[in-house]
Amino acid sequence: MNEVWKKPPVSLETYQGMVGKVIGVSSWHLVDQGRIDTYADVIEDHQFIHVDLERSKQETAFGTTIAHGFLTMSLMSIMSYEVMPVVEGTAMGVNYGFDKLRFISPVRSGKRVRGRFVLAEASLRKPKELLSRTAVTVEIEGEEKPALVADWLGLIYFN
Repeated sequence: MNEVWKKPPVSLETYQGMVGKVIGVSSWHLVDQGRIDTYADVIEDHQFIHVDLERSKQETAFGTTIAHGFLTMSLMSIMSYEVMPVVEGTAMGVNYGFDKLRFISPVRSGKRVRGRFVLAEASLRKPKELLSRTAVTVEIEGEEKPALVADWLGLIYFN
């Protein structure tokens, strides 16, 4: 079971009261070459900028290999589990997509990233369905610019 479901739940009213506030900042997550290589295998994207260190050093301005943007994006799930509250009566939550997603800076192999989550919207669409919009910034340790910014949409279904 994911740790998010072990947190004490908050009321819908409390959750909606968090709109406009920083919900939390996740711990740092290492993006090492092993993780990048595994992701490359899963999605069958072995472009040299991700998997060939020597060529990346010679032919890019990155100085090393970099993570796939979608790998960085996918880490938002585990980051969100660390900080986002569960609303009382939640049966399940599903990814609804993004209104905005921009990859700002590459994540170089060996760097750590973390997510900063601001609840931007929490509105009932139906009696048992809540639309949650979260503004997420994935920060890179030691760097000024973030890896990405996103307006992430989720649907929460209630029992």
